[in-house]
Amino acid sequence: MASSGERRLVFDTRGKRKHVIRVVYAILALLMGASLFLVVGPVNIGSLLGNSSTNSSASKVLDEQAERIEKRLAKNPKDEQLLLALTRARISAGNAQIEVVSETEVPTVTVGARQDFEAASKAWNRYLKQAGDEPSPTVAQLVSGTFFRLAESGSTSLSEIKSNITKATAAQRIAAEQQPSIGSLSTLAIYEYFSGEFAAGDKAAKQAEAKAPAKSEATSIEKQLTEYRQRAKKFQTGVEQAAKQEQKAGKEALQNPFGGLGGVPGG
Repeated sequence: MASSGERRLVFDTRGKRKHVIRVVYAILALLMGASLFLVVGPVNIGSLLGNSSTNSSASKVLDEQAERIEKRLAKNPKDEQLLLALTRARISAGNAQIEVVSETEVPTVTVGARQDFEAASKAWNRYLKQAGDEPSPTVAQLVSGTFFRLAESGSTSLSEIKSNITKATAAQRIAAEQQPSIGSLSTLAIYEYFSGEFAAGDKAAKQAEAKAPAKSEATSIEKQLTEYRQRAKKFQTGVEQAAKQEQKAGKEALQNPFGGLGGVPGG
């Protein structure tokens, strides 16, 4: 695998395409910066998203586990606990297939990992139809972190980046509603900012600040989230520019120039 900074671009960079790619590089850099800030910020919001790393040998075991759950679901398709178990299993199987060489190497989200994450998304959506007004906040948190990471490390097009952020935001909203805390509300504000929902993000940010036990901590949270808001504004501007450039360049699929950025914990 190529080292960081030496990854091959797997698409044509000639002509108008290079302008699209240049803008998307900037967009993904903003997301990567957000990911890093989640981990190192004063409140360490990223710690609430969890992290998962395993090896390729675990992937087979986890996929087999998911298949067994699916067989049980065939008999009981509305079983909420089985649907939650399937969501977890597919996310774990996907995480097991993410290729990481070193801390400085950009992780690669493989095709198999993306397939597992998509299967997890389908299982989660099936679960939500059965769960009613009180879906699992723990699994919602897991889903949200997974899809925000996919937005910046596993997306292959501009539309996929936006779709994954939308999925992350929807799941995080459930987590924050079921278990409102500084972490869940702050993370919701961040995701809403990157979804372009700035008013909703501001509301969640204020709710997070209100839960701070001390004024100094509330000020720290406000400062963090203000930085996220500014970064998200730049991100939205980049998305608009990329969409315009992509439209000019034609309907050719825009691939993620990094092939994986890593940095947002998964679940």
